Amino acid sequence: MSETEFIIEPGRQDIIMTHVFDAPRDVVFKAMSDPELIPRWWGQRGNPAIVDEADVRPGGRWRFLHRDDDGNEYGFRGVYHDVVAPERVVQTFEFEGLPGHVCLETITLEEVDGKTKYTGLSVYQSVEDRDGMAASGMQDGARESLELLAELVAELLSKANS
Repeated sequence: MSETEFIIEPGRQDIIMTHVFDAPRDVVFKAMSDPELIPRWWGQRGNPAIVDEADVRPGGRWRFLHRDDDGNEYGFRGVYHDVVAPERVVQTFEFEGLPGHVCLETITLEEVDGKTKYTGLSVYQSVEDRDGMAASGMQDGARESLELLAELVAELLSKANS
């Protein structure tokens, strides 16, 4: 399984993360964008996301919820600005617990030697917002989500080949 890599350079407003999936990009894109599949990978193992809204098209909105073991609910939302299947998604991302701190994410899927290179570029409104996100432990959560996505993609491929 591929490792998720992060580039977080001091003084910048962005975070770049990459992951290589052992699958064609159309399969990765389907797993990323299908509202029925999103809960299987978005978030943490054992605590799947609840898809409140996922209108995956330019101008469409998304909202996902997490509930912790104590029943506390955490919401995340955004707007899809550009969706070009199976190449790219551009969307905003906002944690409802910190309203007004919105970042712009561009996710590209590039075919490389029969695999798919996922590159996520998140641009924050300020260096302070970016540093706050980096300090929040987002890397662990993002890494776990991409590992779950890789498992889901492998399952989808297995079903398609059987």
